[in-house]
Amino acid sequence: MKKLSYVLGTALVAFSLNVFAADAAAPAMGTEAEAQAMSEKAMTEVDTNGEAAFETFAKADGGYQDKDLYVFCMDLEGKMLSHPKKPELVGQNLLDFDKYGDKLFEKMVETAKSDEGKGWVEYKWPYPVTEELKAKKSYVIKNTKGFFCGVGAYAAEAAAAPAAEAPAAK
Repeated sequence: MKKLSYVLGTALVAFSLNVFAADAAAPAMGTEAEAQAMSEKAMTEVDTNGEAAFETFAKADGGYQDKDLYVFCMDLEGKMLSHPKKPELVGQNLLDFDKYGDKLFEKMVETAKSDEGKGWVEYKWPYPVTEELKAKKSYVIKNTKGFFCGVGAYAAEAAAAPAAEAPAAK
């Protein structure tokens, strides 16, 4: 019995350490509320400074990148104007982008062109670390300069997925 207790105790400790290590490897995820607040803040920045705001969005310490959240901007024809994480997308028209099962950028443009000029767009996107497609939402909002910016966050249930699914190292 003593040996069984020792084995079970050792297994529990090892499991706990493995879960802790997986949690440490998982990136910090922003919430939908944080994404919306950052998107609204970005609109004010663009309204005040125009396209010069793109430089601020690109700086890691500029106040527009936190956890996995960042600001991207597009024109109303679907051309990427600013993207701090994938600058190679800048200048590309992404209106027909459909790599993950829907035309998310087309939906973003439609939302920005709507009477309200803002709102949530839902889609699937590769999750950091695992690259598994998960539910994500971007809050997009049109500014007075005639384009829109957005910030995306994984849906609450996707962000709360057990980190144990993530590989320890990549």
